[in-house]
Amino acid sequence: MRRLDGVMQGDYRTLFRGLGLDFADLREYQFHDDIRYIDWNVTARTGVPHVRVFNEDRDVTGWFLLDLSPSVDFGSGNADKRQMLTEFVAVLARLLAARGNKVGAILFDGVSEHVVPARAGRRHLAYMLDKILAHPRRLRAPQTDLGAFLKRSAAAIRRRSVVFVISDFISVPGWEAPLSMIARRHDAVAVRLIDPLETDLPDIGLLDFIDAETGERVLVDTSEPGLRRRFAEIARGWNEMIVSGFGSAGVDALELSTDTDLFEALLGFISLRKGLAEAGRKGAAA
Repeated sequence: MRRLDGVMQGDYRTLFRGLGLDFADLREYQFHDDIRYIDWNVTARTGVPHVRVFNEDRDVTGWFLLDLSPSVDFGSGNADKRQMLTEFVAVLARLLAARGNKVGAILFDGVSEHVVPARAGRRHLAYMLDKILAHPRRLRAPQTDLGAFLKRSAAAIRRRSVVFVISDFISVPGWEAPLSMIARRHDAVAVRLIDPLETDLPDIGLLDFIDAETGERVLVDTSEPGLRRRFAEIARGWNEMIVSGFGSAGVDALELSTDTDLFEALLGFISLRKGLAEAGRKGAAA
């Protein structure tokens, strides 16, 4: 945790682009002022160039939209996807709350939703994390409709915020447009949860597959090379579809695997956002 605090020190505004500017005053133009802030209406009215002065709004509200449907309870190793989700929220929410920001969450288990309002303070942070940890695991649920969940969440989050959508994105089609709607209004980040067994089927003989959301069971022989090859092809196609969806929605994406170190994944993500922010500044200067 301290290592992440050190990495983020001085780069807070870069990492969370939801921070904005509040108009404060008008004054006469000075040589060093940015011409983009000239108020042309006032300038025309007075005959003297005037610029707008802003105060930086360093407060940001963090929202965590959490997919806790049955497929998130899968894990082939020491950790499952839900554990990765919980650890990610604990780290990011603490970093936000430590600077006096509000954090909130909307928990969706495939059937029902629970809203933890966005508030500040350590006690609220502990309360929110307790709600996530205590949320019961559903053994069965209808196929997850992530798009409908995101639509409802977009309507519930009124103030511009940093919004983390944390899911394995195993859902009925159609989540891209609602995610894009969130990204247009907020600083949105898609956090995708994966497990190695979902992309690469090992040769371990007969294996009983159970669909976590429908309960359907299928016995397969993983020693059959053709089966493993078809599995890998389907997994690649599924991955390409999700990555393409993130691109069309216009969101930054972080991939969290159950076999990777959370700290290293976050470092990579922080580096990505800093790079994008630097590119944006160079583009604006050009």
